[in-house]
Amino acid sequence: MTDTTVAITFIANNAQSTRASGQFEHKVSAKPGQSLMQAAQNANIAGIEADCGGMLSCGTCHVMLREPWASLIAPPDAEELALLEFTATPCQPNSRLSCQVVLTPALDGMAVDLPATQH
Repeated sequence: MTDTTVAITFIANNAQSTRASGQFEHKVSAKPGQSLMQAAQNANIAGIEADCGGMLSCGTCHVMLREPWASLIAPPDAEELALLEFTATPCQPNSRLSCQVVLTPALDGMAVDLPATQH
């Protein structure tokens, strides 16, 4: 097994930001095989609540994946789609539950937008 890691940039949009873009970027490295939600929690990324701990029962790990990475993973199944309908921040075409995104080396460099709120 190699020491490969997957670089991820979490982007939080914040209307109160003093930056011109209103965005804060949080760059983390994660291990392939873990979920995007686990990577965020391990790095203490604010904005991914994951109330159910990744059991696919709450929708509080909602994120929006940027291209080209969104196209590199399998589409959401029916259960994930059902939960995405009830997220606090309206779903986008690129919305996913981060507990369902398994990191692979192909996702290295992935950029992920965090929703305004999970509750």
